[in-house]
Amino acid sequence: MATNATPKAMAKKRIRILMAKPGLDGHDRGAKVLVLGLRDEGFEVVYTGMRQSPEMIAEAAAQEAPDVVGLSCLAGGHNYLFPRVVELLKQKGMDDVLVIGGGTIPPEDILFLKEHGISNIWGPGTFVREIADYIRKNVKR
Repeated sequence: MATNATPKAMAKKRIRILMAKPGLDGHDRGAKVLVLGLRDEGFEVVYTGMRQSPEMIAEAAAQEAPDVVGLSCLAGGHNYLFPRVVELLKQKGMDDVLVIGGGTIPPEDILFLKEHGISNIWGPGTFVREIADYIRKNVKR
């Protein structure tokens, strides 16, 4: 399908973020605050809701074509769930998507997550601007 958009117009396309809550975590206040905060920062944000399987998140990413997938976990399944999402995205040919995470992640798990494809991790109390700046600097367009 051909597009009439000029390179300048295409360059101004907003960064698109898919925010998801993998696993059985039933607490999404922080994710919702982040969704609204990132929208205020000028991003286009799609929120999948709670209790998403890695397969559901990867399928939503395939449909939504985000530049970034943000994962939030407060229930302790992050060492399985986050890398599984990365693996499924790769299987779908979405290696260029920036995958970030947050929640109550123990500091000792952060290196493991980064080694398994999570670009960065933030915890409670992080300023939205810090995350937004990181996304702007690291997203692949």
